[in-house]
Amino acid sequence: MEYIYGALLLHSAGKKINEADLKKVLEAAGVSVETARVKAVVTSLDGVNIEEAMKTAIAAPAAAAPAAPAGGDAPAKVEKKEEPEEEPGATEEEAMAGLGALFG
Repeated sequence: MEYIYGALLLHSAGKKINEADLKKVLEAAGVSVETARVKAVVTSLDGVNIEEAMKTAIAAPAAAAPAAPAGGDAPAKVEKKEEPEEEPGATEEEAMAGLGALFG
């Protein structure tokens, strides 16, 4: 993920995203850089309109929002279930006495 963050940092700074600059950003952040991953990120971002991709990514969660009920009805009221109060049961001593009967 830090490779993508580095590329976004370069983009927001108005710099060209290339292997040398991405490697510098990652090293400055203290990341152990893997050359193959740097190349993969730079290659995969080649020709990508990052601004458009970010707008699309930001808009995607809004599209996944639940639809409103048909007819403009208010959402159904959710009833809270009341938990029954615990009834006093056998004391610990009574329970232990019952267990003792199991073993004779």
